[in-house]
Amino acid sequence: MDYTFSKEERLCSRKLIDQLYAEGSRLMAFPWSVQWMQNDNPEAPRCQVLIVAPKRKFHHAVDRNRVKRLTRECYRLRKSVLYDYLAAHERRIVFSMVYVHNEILSFEQLGNKMDKLLLTLEKEMDLRESGVNPARKEKA
Repeated sequence: MDYTFSKEERLCSRKLIDQLYAEGSRLMAFPWSVQWMQNDNPEAPRCQVLIVAPKRKFHHAVDRNRVKRLTRECYRLRKSVLYDYLAAHERRIVFSMVYVHNEILSFEQLGNKMDKLLLTLEKEMDLRESGVNPARKEKA
């Protein structure tokens, strides 16, 4: 697995973004809010990602750019876990990560959170595949 973040892996299609926010599932993995959906297009890449740092939280562009840069780098270094899972289950997904925390966390902290986010995303996909509605699952 190469540690790149190519143009094909970036979610740029306006049509697909609109569909993601209209039909996708949401999960909260602090400090990101993740909206995701399965992509049925066989020509599409395994995974496409949209990274967002809202202007409402970070008024200065330099802060938004830093958050996006750190998030991209954390994802780039850890995406192999997600890609292995998607390849094993023959799935393709698109998702967006919206940074919702008010402060910029350190690279190490974001890396640990990214690991948890990717594992949570895998669990959500398994729950969705098994027919269990993740929003209505009961707590044990």
